[in-house]
Amino acid sequence: MSETTARKFTLLPMLGHTKGKRSAVTCALKCDNACAGDVCNTSSNSYFRDIASATMSRRAALGLGAAGALAVALGSAFTSAEPAVAGGPGLAPAAREGFAQSKLKFTPIAPVDAAVDAVTVPEGFTWQPVIRWGDPIFNGTPDFDLNNQTAAAQAQQFGYNNDYTDILEIPGTKGRRAVLFANHEYTNENIMFPASMPAAEVRAVGAAAHGLTVVELERKNTTKPWSYVKGAPLNRRFLNNTVYELTGPAAGSALVKTKDDKAGRFIKGTLGNCAGGTTPWGTILSGEENFNGYFIGDPVTSASDKRYGITKEPTKRRWELDDPRFDTRNPDYKNEANRFGWIVEVDPFDPTSTPKKHSSLGRFKHEGANVIVADSGHVVAYSGDDERFDYLYKFVSKGKYKEGDRKHNMTLLSEGDLYVAKFTGNSATQIDGKGTVPADGGFDGTGEWLPLVVDGASEVPGMTVEQVLVYTRLAADKVGPTKMDRCEDVQPSLHTGKVYVACTNNTDRGLPGKEGATEVNPRNANRDGHIVEITETGDQTSTKFSWNLLMVCGDPSTGDVTYFSGFPVDKVSPISCPDNLAFDSVGNLWISTDGAPSGIGKADGLFKVTLDGAERGKVEQFLAVPRDGETCGPIIHDDERTVFVSVQHPGEDGSFDVPNSYFPDYVPAGTTPAPGQARAPRPSVIQVYRQD
Repeated sequence: MSETTARKFTLLPMLGHTKGKRSAVTCALKCDNACAGDVCNTSSNSYFRDIASATMSRRAALGLGAAGALAVALGSAFTSAEPAVAGGPGLAPAAREGFAQSKLKFTPIAPVDAAVDAVTVPEGFTWQPVIRWGDPIFNGTPDFDLNNQTAAAQAQQFGYNNDYTDILEIPGTKGRRAVLFANHEYTNENIMFPASMPAAEVRAVGAAAHGLTVVELERKNTTKPWSYVKGAPLNRRFLNNTVYELTGPAAGSALVKTKDDKAGRFIKGTLGNCAGGTTPWGTILSGEENFNGYFIGDPVTSASDKRYGITKEPTKRRWELDDPRFDTRNPDYKNEANRFGWIVEVDPFDPTSTPKKHSSLGRFKHEGANVIVADSGHVVAYSGDDERFDYLYKFVSKGKYKEGDRKHNMTLLSEGDLYVAKFTGNSATQIDGKGTVPADGGFDGTGEWLPLVVDGASEVPGMTVEQVLVYTRLAADKVGPTKMDRCEDVQPSLHTGKVYVACTNNTDRGLPGKEGATEVNPRNANRDGHIVEITETGDQTSTKFSWNLLMVCGDPSTGDVTYFSGFPVDKVSPISCPDNLAFDSVGNLWISTDGAPSGIGKADGLFKVTLDGAERGKVEQFLAVPRDGETCGPIIHDDERTVFVSVQHPGEDGSFDVPNSYFPDYVPAGTTPAPGQARAPRPSVIQVYRQD
């Protein structure tokens, strides 16, 4: 591919093979056509069915009781189903009070056609942007100019394709000021820049649109919508030259040293950030997911490159033309890819702080990480590996949480034990591959957390601790965990301690030579996904658990076999491809989707799911996003009757000259944009609130 055509992305192997509204362009740019390539996990783990026959969890776990030092009361809401038995430090006060009715009342919307270029909200609600791609962050930053973009300007503006989002109140401001965090997963240069723009400049601006953003918000009072504050003291952009400190046992290892970092302790930049989490001490976690698509490697001679999906083909964005570290065939940078795939921790309240990458949580395609404080006081973080047939992980800190001691608590993710999940079903022989419920009326079973690193020692034969943490996928393959259908967001409920795992989809399940349906992944050619509910045996540090499926997604009206915990399937909003999860203050689960109801041409959206009582499993659609868009980063402030979402890749299938969406400014062709507006789609964080 020549430099002049490098950004045209004409090679779209998923064209004609995507499901529902998923775009082949999204496949190419977000995950480097993962579904068109070989399955990364070719390990010979025992199939779930064999194990069962032989032996017959945005959002952030931000406890109201555990966050007193920072009063981060505006983080994602915190609760879930069935009152908790124990009232440990990680559980919200509401867990002791039972369930209540949410103040966020709405009439569910009907599914919206995928071609509609609008944000659709319930009757009585309205929406407006909080911040958009290109909005200036600092004093002196130029206003966004679609036709005259520069890398210097973009480095001081809000980045592209915002995904994980959270809002944390600034202490002492009585709810009138807060910080917003957002990460920027990837870019679509085809719709961002005119064709006449030089390729090298395109690469530079695109690189500057990656990374992370922290920006202050303000409002007149708690009944008014938020606006971002240009030039506020906490505003910050994290770019490809931002230095991150690597913590934990892999720091200083020969496996992460490069020509530019001979100590193996400081890493430039963060890539492919997807979901995240917020800690009880008020820092933000962000998961480095599809980092593989930024590197050229050698999967023929490198087992690690092959297992992590790194290929020998030129990358889509061709950053390797400007920076040799993105070509790991170069001996000076053979370890550069090992420096990505971690959980990043950012302190949004200190713009001078050095962000961290935590090796103790393992290296894989982290969708995110979500933290809860166990009854024992240890911090537990759950994380999914977003790849077909990959695994679910849990980290347990060595140290214990200390209320009010923020400096201490910010060390807790640097040292601890790492586990990977193995599920066992009790009705494995009744799984027909269609998603049909077993005769006992539900999908359920038991499981165990298989140790990878415990007490600072490797539990994987033939691998050191450093090898386990840098090559976590290869290490997990050796101990026989359960292959899952793309574990994306994993959210522990602070109302009950239960953990919810969004398995987005896996259309390869059941294909020749690949694992077929299992009780915890009950559908072959799983295009619509499902959600697993885990109950730890004891507190979150336990190595045993029980599980059930909360739902098997799809659209019952089209004949899909679906399951919603026994709730009547004809009374739910159709839902497909669950991605990000969040809770409201009274225990309901909220789900944002990335794929919409497959096969019926509907837009992605945000859905509320009741988790307790007679209506457990009831799904209600709250909003739908514009044409080609994905719903990300939900934040539910139901006490203020307000919901926030990140709208990612609107108009993905269009071009710069012929936009496929005008969200959020809606400036159509032939009209002149107002100052700060653009006649192009702009990924944005939006707020939806009652008009009264």
